[in-house]
Amino acid sequence: MSFTLLPGTRAPVRVWTDPATIEAEAAGQLRNIGSLPWVEGVAVMPDVHFGKGATVGSVIAMRQALAPAAVGVDIGCGMSAVRTSLTDADLPDDLGPLRRAIESAIPVGFNAHDEPVNPRRVHGMPTAGWDAFWATFTSLTPGVRQLEARATRQLGTLGGGNHFIEVCVEQGGPDAGRVWLMLHSGSRNIGKELAERHIAVARKLPHNADLPDRDLAVFVTGTPEMDAYRHDLTWAQEYAARNRAIMLALLCRVVREAVGRVRFDEPISCHHNYVAEERYGGVDLLVTRKGAIKAGRGDLGIIPGSMGTGSYIVRGLGNDDAYRSASHGAGRRMSRAKAKKTFTTQDLAEQTAGVECRKDAGVVDEIPGAYKDLGAVIAEQRDLVEVVAHLKQVVCVKG
Repeated sequence: MSFTLLPGTRAPVRVWTDPATIEAEAAGQLRNIGSLPWVEGVAVMPDVHFGKGATVGSVIAMRQALAPAAVGVDIGCGMSAVRTSLTDADLPDDLGPLRRAIESAIPVGFNAHDEPVNPRRVHGMPTAGWDAFWATFTSLTPGVRQLEARATRQLGTLGGGNHFIEVCVEQGGPDAGRVWLMLHSGSRNIGKELAERHIAVARKLPHNADLPDRDLAVFVTGTPEMDAYRHDLTWAQEYAARNRAIMLALLCRVVREAVGRVRFDEPISCHHNYVAEERYGGVDLLVTRKGAIKAGRGDLGIIPGSMGTGSYIVRGLGNDDAYRSASHGAGRRMSRAKAKKTFTTQDLAEQTAGVECRKDAGVVDEIPGAYKDLGAVIAEQRDLVEVVAHLKQVVCVKG
């Protein structure tokens, strides 16, 4: 489909879904964003839903300004995936031991490694730039400097919520049956700590006094507050990318130990909570993607569903109207609280049949029924991306 303009905004808010299906709270957020004087335009993805500060599934293009709450607290959250030489026939009949091995190798939830992972001791792990990366920690906002030890031990850890690690099987096409490895995580506690401190600073700035939503407080280019945020933001985005790289290397090692000889293709990796400097229509813009991936022409991306419905590998079509973006997933259709009230563990077991995963009350809020239909979400953005592969998980690790 092509986009629809959301009425009642100063800047154009282009929507890649039926505006009538957008929840009222999310539509209100989009109108608030579109009213900000710094906003050049907004692209709304088909997985859009209500979020803190800004809607999840939105791409906000600003001139010389950034809203830290619109980036969110999980700075650099995103996806990584790699195709293997294995087929589903190479996987063990009982996938329980494989799931437990993954959970043993990669801490989940609030857990961390007992000792920091040494990237030079993990096969397949990129080793460049680590010393320079960690040397920058002392230049972050002073309030987080006591968290360095924790941050080093959380590198290579999953977290909780909607973060996951999966073993998937390609569906249909010439490579049907091929095994993929996939994971979803971000900048862990250190990203959250940085974001919350900068959001608090932005709210107190005089130019943000009359905003329609205090969570849309912005930093403006050329100010020390913006410089400090951009510095920490860039570091946290790199932390998130390195976090996923370590986990993917650890995951590959677990699979290699479980099945024996295996080859891995070049990994695909993409942020979906981040900021980038980009140029559209001859104008330099700061583009915030909150729950959206970069989909420039030829860019490979990952659009996951829920823990029972699979995911898509996609290739971007470079649509400038959407700031060369696409959705980051299926998107929630109900809150976590509502999901817990609506579904039972029996529902979870039924909706994740055939997937080796947790099926207890602790993950009912992640049940497939709490998410939008992924196939419909993909169909609504066929002018943004083309499908490369459809994957279905057989193992899913949740925090």
